[in-house]
Amino acid sequence: MRTLLSLLLLAVLAAPGRAQSDKYEFRGAWIATVANLDWPSCTSGCSSDVQKQDLIDILDGLQEVGVNAVVFQVRTESDALYDSPFEPWSYWLTGQQGQAPEPYYDPLAFATAEAHARGMELHAWINPYRADRGSDYVKDESHVTRAHPEWILSFSTGIKILDPGLPEVRDHVASVVGDIARRYDVDGVHYDDYFYPYPGTGFSGITDEDNTTFAAHPRGFTDRGDWRRDNVNLLVAQIQDTLQAVRPEAVHGVSPFGIWKNNVPSGVRGLDAYEVIYADATAWLDAQTIDYLAPQLYWSSDALINGAFNRQPFGALAQWWESVRNERHVYPGLAAYRSGQAGFDTSEIPDQIRITRSREGIDGSIFFRANAGVLQSDRGLSDSLQTDLYATRALPPVMPWKSLDAPGAPTGLDAVPDPQGEPGATVLTWTAPAGGTADTRFYAVYRVPEAEAGDLDAALERSSNLRAVTGGTQYVDIRQDGSGFTYVVTAVSSNSVESAPSNTVVFESTGTETAGPTALLALDAPRPNPTAGLVTLSYRLGAPTAVTLRVVDVLGREVARLVDDQPQSARQTVTWQARTPGTYLVVLDAEGQRAVRPVVVVR
Repeated sequence: MRTLLSLLLLAVLAAPGRAQSDKYEFRGAWIATVANLDWPSCTSGCSSDVQKQDLIDILDGLQEVGVNAVVFQVRTESDALYDSPFEPWSYWLTGQQGQAPEPYYDPLAFATAEAHARGMELHAWINPYRADRGSDYVKDESHVTRAHPEWILSFSTGIKILDPGLPEVRDHVASVVGDIARRYDVDGVHYDDYFYPYPGTGFSGITDEDNTTFAAHPRGFTDRGDWRRDNVNLLVAQIQDTLQAVRPEAVHGVSPFGIWKNNVPSGVRGLDAYEVIYADATAWLDAQTIDYLAPQLYWSSDALINGAFNRQPFGALAQWWESVRNERHVYPGLAAYRSGQAGFDTSEIPDQIRITRSREGIDGSIFFRANAGVLQSDRGLSDSLQTDLYATRALPPVMPWKSLDAPGAPTGLDAVPDPQGEPGATVLTWTAPAGGTADTRFYAVYRVPEAEAGDLDAALERSSNLRAVTGGTQYVDIRQDGSGFTYVVTAVSSNSVESAPSNTVVFESTGTETAGPTALLALDAPRPNPTAGLVTLSYRLGAPTAVTLRVVDVLGREVARLVDDQPQSARQTVTWQARTPGTYLVVLDAEGQRAVRPVVVVR
């Protein structure tokens, strides 16, 4: 059953034309592994430790500039950059397809854990159909081109793809997705637009290579273009069903080519995804078989380019994709790799971010690519993000059609100076929630100015007060001056639904950097915990106040009242003699503030 808070949140977020606050924005970056574009930096002769450190460096860099989601390529050409039961290890990982890393590690598990520790989502990026991009390395005997040649469509350019018209191909790809979602703690599954092959030099695209399949599986279609588009639509729907069955909290995203059809919107010219690669992204939106689209809008926003009319204007295309989104999310793909190139000056990507923010129906963007784009400092984008566009943190936007259940509130927030840190360093620690109707994915750390602390609910909706998003229960903040402010932490679900706030820690204004915590109340962890009987409970008060201290069971029933509305100050210690095994909550209340600590009683 949804809580009243969840129902109210659904009503607000689903309201027509209503944008989420600026605290919510998808800030993604693609990490490409095919041909080692972003990672790993080397294959054969590159140790696992070097690969791990390279990935850590990328994630650290993305976190520093404010990215909150990474789209990590784990299947490049029917291979795997993870330990797959279906497909061989990728050549791009070890230099030999089918060979595991040595010493062994699982890059997807490693990347997911490291991203989450930094408060970033990780979406597993697969290529759905590509089996061989024309690569000249030896394919492992388990590779689909050798194990199932009857599934393959081959082209004159050397490209080989899984035949989209075969039901067994759709089942295979859906099984790959289901396996990833079942075994890995990913936040989403994402795939790009390599459906039917793109045309190239001397190659106009698919012609009659799928004659046999069309004859065997027409499904009532007489127009081959409609049939090919339906093949893709069937796969998209099957992947959606698979994710709903295996991991419903995981989101399903597709990155289609940025032009749906020629002359849509009016005046646009370019490759026609609908007619050439048979990708009908509007069909997925109409059927709501995806959660978000990231159309690849890798063009300039200028009206004129070299004196000629821009036939692929970023702004017009972004607005068109917004207009067809059908209450799903749209995160345009931005060509960060082009920043600073001819016809694409260094102000282009920042301008495109501002364009997306001006549209109520656009909820963020994704950079192509992490290294050759975002993290190449000579192009200036990372500086623009860190000091301006992403200077304050953001949570990925809430999807109202997903679960709106919230985690329980963190407890025991405390703040102490860090004697080993730089001047003004404060270590915040808190305890994970003991309850709630959703699991905690991240924690949002807020630092609210003294002037805003009177309306804490409103203050927590401002991105300027969101200090950090982290996967752990500790954060080190750096205070620049002695101004007064309040710290508070919320737990965040996989759908960015926040818990009620923790207890607060208040730093009074001193005009110096020596301000210290003056929390109205702070409850220490019970000792011992677990306990076989006697428990010592200590708490401290920042000002004289009336206090109530209770112990309740997991159903909220009071089992002991240790202090009953009693005026107290400073540090206090009481004991509780537990008699019945179980899990309990120690609840400290004073002047509308609350601190909670769990305690487990054993026999």
